[in-house]
Amino acid sequence: MKKLILGMAIVASAFAFGQKGDVNAQLQTANKAAMDAYNAKNYAVAAPKFVEIYDLLKANGQDNKIYMYYAGLSHALANNSDPAIKIYTDLVNSGFTGVETTYTAKEKKSGQVVNLDKASWELMKKNSEYSDFKTEQSAGVEVDLYETLSLLLLNAKKANEALVIIEKGLAKYPNNAKLKESQTTAYLQSGNMDKFVTNLKEQLAKNPNDATNWYNLGVMQAKTPATVNDALESFKKAIELKPDFASAYQNLVYTTIGDDSKIVADINAMRKDKPDEASKLIDARRERFAKALPFAESWYKVDPKNIDAVSTLKEIYVVTKNLDKVKEMKAKEAELSAAAPAK
Repeated sequence: MKKLILGMAIVASAFAFGQKGDVNAQLQTANKAAMDAYNAKNYAVAAPKFVEIYDLLKANGQDNKIYMYYAGLSHALANNSDPAIKIYTDLVNSGFTGVETTYTAKEKKSGQVVNLDKASWELMKKNSEYSDFKTEQSAGVEVDLYETLSLLLLNAKKANEALVIIEKGLAKYPNNAKLKESQTTAYLQSGNMDKFVTNLKEQLAKNPNDATNWYNLGVMQAKTPATVNDALESFKKAIELKPDFASAYQNLVYTTIGDDSKIVADINAMRKDKPDEASKLIDARRERFAKALPFAESWYKVDPKNIDAVSTLKEIYVVTKNLDKVKEMKAKEAELSAAAPAK
């Protein structure tokens, strides 16, 4: 979402087309009100004023949609999602890009550069008193339209609508990182897990230093037994890139331990009739907890006030029979519980 940089000169350019009297006064009044409100961060007031400017100009033959863009941006900044989505959608569907051409020429006698409309600029080319005829195009706002509309739709939980806009935007800007990120979010939000994972991998191929994407990939890989080892590697990669990534340590612990409640249930079921099998499960469980221990200790180190980290570490010390550490974690657990606000 672009920061709006405006001034009185923006609307002033419209007056060159001959608005007079009441229309000119209304434009000046609406422009001042829009700019004053925007600069005061009163975006909800600024938005309809930009619409008013657009309507006044359109009534006088100028369909200058840049003011609808300003209105949509103001609505977005005011968190007025529905009107912002409508305006941005209309602008995207209209093909509006926001690219504007400035026409200039130099007056030979004074050396002054003057701004002209296209018709006057073409006419002045025949006038020997002018030289240095130039045109300049603004950067436009089309990319911002796609990026912002995608985010607005995702925030409104309209993932399928967002995907339509994102795919349309990526057709024009295939390397746009923000649209790719929004696409990943949209796949996740819409429940399309296969495409979500594929998209994550594509993003990581382009930017392998994105710790969050490695973490997200690990979360998805951990859901399937066949890719659990891949998940562990993804979490480790996230931590390598971001050493204080508490959630990555947490998931490393849980993924390494596995479904412990099921294992405990299986052990209890086998203790009487299949003691040897139960013993094997107990040994395997202890081994998994031992592997998870350094991850749990790192989780606690980076997030020492997290009671889940403390409780998990305590349980690992119980299983690995480190009684001194069990006592230490019990004391820490009690301290955090006492400090926690009452629910």
